Amino acid sequence: MTDLLTMVDRTRLPEHIAIIMDGNGRWARERGQDRVYGHYEGVISVREIVDGCGEIGIKYLTLYAFSTENWNRPKAEVDALMELLVNTIRKEVDDLKKNNVRLHVIGDFASLPDVCQKEMSEAIELTAMNTGLNLILALSYSARQEILTATRKIAAMVQSGALAVDDVTEEVFHRCLNTSDFPDPELMIRTSGETRISNFLLFQLAYAELYFTPVHWPDFRKQNLYEALLDYQRRERRFGKTSEQIQTDSAPHV
Repeated sequence: MTDLLTMVDRTRLPEHIAIIMDGNGRWARERGQDRVYGHYEGVISVREIVDGCGEIGIKYLTLYAFSTENWNRPKAEVDALMELLVNTIRKEVDDLKKNNVRLHVIGDFASLPDVCQKEMSEAIELTAMNTGLNLILALSYSARQEILTATRKIAAMVQSGALAVDDVTEEVFHRCLNTSDFPDPELMIRTSGETRISNFLLFQLAYAELYFTPVHWPDFRKQNLYEALLDYQRRERRFGKTSEQIQTDSAPHV
């Protein structure tokens, strides 16, 4: 098999990759197992992709781990997911420290069970000095709720006189989002063949390249990541400009 890593241009990597890790349940059903089995196997893919991003030099990786809508799943599955989250963080935190990965969480952190909050907070603190890959877990996350919360913050500032209406800019809005400390993703990957964003980083993905793969998340490995990166590098990122403008802007000046 061709080593796709050798084909990736490391000078043209996205700074930030966001992934919707989809297909755990379908992967499990195809093997005659319950959905929870797929979630446990999906942890192997998380470990693989975190390692791959760190090795190749990606600075930010956001994983959509649990949405606010996921709370509506059967209680047994939700309980198993929370237990899996706690156990995974306990097992992986030493490797995160060793591999210079810094952990962050976005979403409604307070809605998580107390034991989850405790384990996540300890892991965040233990990795706070790391300077390599920033691993951002979206937990109990809703982009619509994030936008609504940011709007309320800005409205309160305007109401109090701390901010003038004319001073409400895109940058001000960005500072009120969960992701205020991170750059916007340039590449969003969704596994398992679904082609929608599912309430994930709706503001931040405005100019991201979207990559959809039929591979279920438990089967997603470094080679699949490299395929996504090669696809990204074949695209022309114009940000509203024409191809001719992009070519002129990138031409060397003499």
